[in-house]
Amino acid sequence: MSVGCIIQARLGSTRLPKKIIQLLDEKFSVLDYTINQTKNSKFIKKIIVATTNLKDDDILAQNLTKQKISYFRGSSDDVLDRYYQCAKKFSLSIIVRITSDCPLIDPDIIDNMIEVFQNNSYDYVSNVHPSTFPLGIAVEVFSFESLENAWKNAKLPSEREHVTPYLYNHKEKYDIFNLEHSKNLTAIRVTIDRPNDLVVVRNVVSKIKNRPILLSDILELYNNEPKIFELNQNYDINEGYLKSLENDKTFLNS
Repeated sequence: MSVGCIIQARLGSTRLPKKIIQLLDEKFSVLDYTINQTKNSKFIKKIIVATTNLKDDDILAQNLTKQKISYFRGSSDDVLDRYYQCAKKFSLSIIVRITSDCPLIDPDIIDNMIEVFQNNSYDYVSNVHPSTFPLGIAVEVFSFESLENAWKNAKLPSEREHVTPYLYNHKEKYDIFNLEHSKNLTAIRVTIDRPNDLVVVRNVVSKIKNRPILLSDILELYNNEPKIFELNQNYDINEGYLKSLENDKTFLNS
């Protein structure tokens, strides 16, 4: 079965504009790190960046072309449709979903979750419901059939603006599994959403010399130098989704 990773990416972020092309070191950007970390997965055969067809993302498409990285352009608002059309075009049967603002995604965790998915009869596997891993180590794995079913049936704005809510909000329809860490590590934030996140992750990248950077490396640094991680610990991780839920109310009222 064809396992592919679709990395969701756009330049039009509001809280930190063009965050994914910000450099984390002298050479590589946030998106570069996300792609390079993911390339270390043993099971992923294809990596595709799914961006929008907005003019703002022309630069992103041009850069991906230069780097010979596959990409797909689709709706900026209906991200579920963008994902579905991308997976369909590249004939993916198993989809790994990662967002481009997770530059320290751990390829070993990705592979662990793919194995859990393949060795069982799950429709959807994640490590974020509930989240126990550091913020920025989020992985979702699901079948093309599940994605197609969500694409056909999802109606609410929150289910279209985000890829997987229809799946995890309809547990009666899907066989779902959540991978949890033995400890709650959500106090550690290595996602990129605001300027302080960029400062923290740049510090982490400069301190850790191993490539790829694994969760064990991050935890070792956190235990030895916890102050590095204090700058960005008080942000709401679900701000975008909560906004979509408010849009649901307007949608239902109309």
